[in-house]
Amino acid sequence: MGALALVAAPLTLTTTANAVEAHVDNPYAGATQYVNPSWTAKVEAAATRQTDTAVAAQMRAVKNQPTAVWMDRISAISGNVDGNGLQYHLDQALAQKQGTTPIVVNLVIYDLPGRDCYALASNGELPATDAGLVRYKTEYIDAIVDLLGQSKYADLRISATIEPDSLPNLVTNLSEPLCQQAAPYYRAGVKYALDELHALPNVYTYLDAGHSGWLGWDSNAGPAAKLFAEVARTTTAGLASVDGFVTNTANSTPLVEPYLTDSSAQVGGSPVRSSSFYEWNYDFDEADWTAHLHTLLVAEGFPASTGMLIDTSRNGWGGTARPTAASTSTVLNTYVNESRVDRRVHRGAWCNPLGAGIGERPQASPAGYASSYLDAFVWIKPPGESDGASSDIPNDEGKRFDRMCDPTFVSPKLANQLTGATPNAPLAGQWFEEQFVTLVKNAYPAITGGGTNPGDVTAPSVPTGLTAGTATTTTVPLTWSASTDNSGGSGISGYQVYRGTTLVATTSSTSYTVTGLTAGTTYSFTVRAKDVAGNVSAASAAVSATTATDPGVPTDTTAPSVPTGLTAGTVTTSSVPLTWTASTDNVGGSGVAGYDVYRGTTLVASTTATSYTVTGLTAGTTYSFTVRAKDVAGNVSAASAAVSATTTAVSTSTCTVRYTASSWSSGFTGSVRITNSGTSAINGWTLGFAFANGQQVTQGWSATWSQTGTAVTATNLGWNGTLAPGASTDIGFNGSHTGTNTNPTAFTLNGVTCTVA
Repeated sequence: MGALALVAAPLTLTTTANAVEAHVDNPYAGATQYVNPSWTAKVEAAATRQTDTAVAAQMRAVKNQPTAVWMDRISAISGNVDGNGLQYHLDQALAQKQGTTPIVVNLVIYDLPGRDCYALASNGELPATDAGLVRYKTEYIDAIVDLLGQSKYADLRISATIEPDSLPNLVTNLSEPLCQQAAPYYRAGVKYALDELHALPNVYTYLDAGHSGWLGWDSNAGPAAKLFAEVARTTTAGLASVDGFVTNTANSTPLVEPYLTDSSAQVGGSPVRSSSFYEWNYDFDEADWTAHLHTLLVAEGFPASTGMLIDTSRNGWGGTARPTAASTSTVLNTYVNESRVDRRVHRGAWCNPLGAGIGERPQASPAGYASSYLDAFVWIKPPGESDGASSDIPNDEGKRFDRMCDPTFVSPKLANQLTGATPNAPLAGQWFEEQFVTLVKNAYPAITGGGTNPGDVTAPSVPTGLTAGTATTTTVPLTWSASTDNSGGSGISGYQVYRGTTLVATTSSTSYTVTGLTAGTTYSFTVRAKDVAGNVSAASAAVSATTATDPGVPTDTTAPSVPTGLTAGTVTTSSVPLTWTASTDNVGGSGVAGYDVYRGTTLVASTTATSYTVTGLTAGTTYSFTVRAKDVAGNVSAASAAVSATTTAVSTSTCTVRYTASSWSSGFTGSVRITNSGTSAINGWTLGFAFANGQQVTQGWSATWSQTGTAVTATNLGWNGTLAPGASTDIGFNGSHTGTNTNPTAFTLNGVTCTVA
């Protein structure tokens, strides 16, 4: 391989006359999404050809759902025989924009040199060479950025999915020579794409992060998070060049496995995750994977605000084959196979899988997945577009025949089973109507109406009569009139309350009190109605409310001087003694009447002294304290500088440790589950154990690992240091051994001897 040429082409931006909005945390919140007219037309044509009127109605019910636009080769930018170009879609998005409501265009960047190095169905046009990288930068990325940078598109929000399957291949498939050759070009290409796209303030970058059945194992998940961080840090903006991550792109892994919620639950004496289908993977679904990945990303330095997207376009797994309850079998594999909604023969069966269905409709900030930090459910892979041809079809796109798309192929990668692929499939990305019919029939939730921003389906009525009641210092009570559902009478399921573009609550009532606001600040509120089928109305008219000014902050009267010298004394288990210097009154000598002590924003005491001990605190917890002075006239000073204090952690808990290891030649993977089996929380922990036969830890995850001689310690990371009674955390490591790999038999947690499970 020749030397890798990193050619830096200048970013060309058209001078904008439009006001560009500030880059927001979640571009989907409070926004609509672009509906691709080309995909809508394909769905309508399919509905016209459909003889089953019920299926035709279901097709029409989803034809106005937002789907992503794929830039899968250079000619796609200007438009080719397979579809309109990028400028067409951007102009259509402008036409769809509703007043001042933001609109998101989902765009897929997908043309790396040596693309799809491990599979064949989506191989690309550019070779993994220096020349291929130059073309990727100058003819592909630069051309896209030039279009996106035009002033007339400045107020479109562009959500860019960056190179599906690329970096994940570098985690698991570097044994493949083509992936070895492509690896430096993947890194360089993704870096360049991030640098150029991040420079546009209205572009939001989401790196592809595979799916739970690919990267969910700890041995893959930890290295994946490290790789994502490594590549991001090579960019000009570092980790800030990445707004988030997208999973399940062009895959069909379920959002949740409703009847398999505990991967370590025992059936027939073995954990569910050890079944043939899950192969010791803890992450059974995309909700598990996004939560797992987000934790690892934060540990690698990404901010906690990093958002996740899940592609739900083909992961519904509904229809008559969907289980309705957990199995009652005591045979592990039977139990799993009868309980799982994922009906594939193997989680590695990725190509046009039979039995798949459309999943959750696109929506912003979906509730119920707090640990996943979801920005949205999206349809990145448009339903009805093929994953790959089921037989060899000559083409000029670089796409090749992959036997995983052949329904007659018995694949060694799938435990010597048939692939389960749908027959008669066209090339990847082309319309596959037979599969689309199956996706519609097997949709879950079932298709009963339109979707967000339906076109020819009437949305629920817009909430009216939104009014702000009496505003207190930090709360605003809101009320609105009830909406009705005009699409088949499925009924209103609830309402979404927005503060500006931020979703702050989902409620089933027609009132909600917004709390935690800043005194003396004006806010704007809107409400959207949602029916049982998931259709969401347009936003209500906005109402503004100004919270009351804190009466303790004087306006035309000079406040007493701010207390200084606030310090935390000796910290006990549940109390913090505070002292501060006395204040003076600068307005006529009326005198200082006393002091208010705050824990965070909560007033905990009023005192005439210059010291106070805050009691009733939780052990092992960090608190922030401030003090305000009051004069005789009732004027209150500004807050003192804050001081933080952490109460002493007292461990009264006991612990249980389960240790398992899987060995190969001179290596092994150790998996450890730590459980708080006591009655009080553990706040911060260090696990200790010793090896008996000279084993060495070589790489660990989910903890900080160290080893001295035979003694091994693992200390919690920031996200898993607190264990409530009964709670567990899973950590692990890779190791080496030269003799018998004997498991350790004794473990301590914070010096306390643990029970070995």
